Amino acid sequence: MNLRCAFCQTPFSIGRNEKLAALQHMYAENLTHYDAHCPRCRRATPVLRQKMEMTLPNWREALNELEAEIAAHPQQAAALSSAESAPAAQTESPPEQVLAKPRSRGATKPNPASRAELGRKPPAKNTPAASKGKKKRK
Repeated sequence: MNLRCAFCQTPFSIGRNEKLAALQHMYAENLTHYDAHCPRCRRATPVLRQKMEMTLPNWREALNELEAEIAAHPQQAAALSSAESAPAAQTESPPEQVLAKPRSRGATKPNPASRAELGRKPPAKNTPAASKGKKKRK
């Protein structure tokens, strides 16, 4: 099912397994819509239950077939679940130290913690150089 994010207008799609899970969840919770999350901005775009049922009319039979297939082939189901959890485990690892890059115009300054990691000194406060351009009025 092809969708377009209501916020950033990015086109994305929902696969068959996600539609089956969504329909099962909507049926169990008696919901009228499913929140499809945009891969770019991570905001939820509501998809009506009727629209989901139109794209997968015999979803109950398809869900039963999927459950039977998973029961018949448990190794494939375990491989799928470990493959889905592996990218998540990689993103949870701490980031590597990044060397200083030349900044372009409009780039944000690194925070004081990252300056300390890179061996730089934080800017001095309450010094004439720090209050550059500010003049006291009499």
